[in-house]
Amino acid sequence: MAGPRSTVAPTAPTAAEAELLLLQTQALAEEEAAKAKRELLTRFLQDKLSREEQSSMWGRHKVCMLWRLAQRKTKDQELRQDIEILSQTFSRVMDCKDGVIETLVSDLKEAEEQQNRALRSHLHLMDQLLHLQRCRLGYLEEGFNAQVNALKAEFEAERCGISGGEGEW
Repeated sequence: MAGPRSTVAPTAPTAAEAELLLLQTQALAEEEAAKAKRELLTRFLQDKLSREEQSSMWGRHKVCMLWRLAQRKTKDQELRQDIEILSQTFSRVMDCKDGVIETLVSDLKEAEEQQNRALRSHLHLMDQLLHLQRCRLGYLEEGFNAQVNALKAEFEAERCGISGGEGEW
């Protein structure tokens, strides 16, 4: 029994070993294939993740650019409206100031005319006063000359009276 077993036993374990070895090799090959597949899948997913992150970054950048563009347009419209309002306000203020300037110019012209009228009136009155004073002075001179002539005549009369009366004394 020992003999035949030993001859049969080595073939049976060899086939089992070969089958086991084959199964182990297949398992190892499947495991390596699965590992390679996982690595390939991992690389693929990492590449895809990297592309997605890059795409996401570009998308975010594009969204930010579009958002900034929209904000710029809005701000541009607001500033243009503000400028239009300020321009209209400035125009109204300038019109108001132009009106005030025109009023002041007309007031100044009127004041100059009044001053010229007052000056002419003053000069006319001064001329009248001078004429009146000259007339008065003329009358006073006439009166003075008349008094002087009267005094001269009286003096001459007294002198003649004294001269003629010298002999009487």
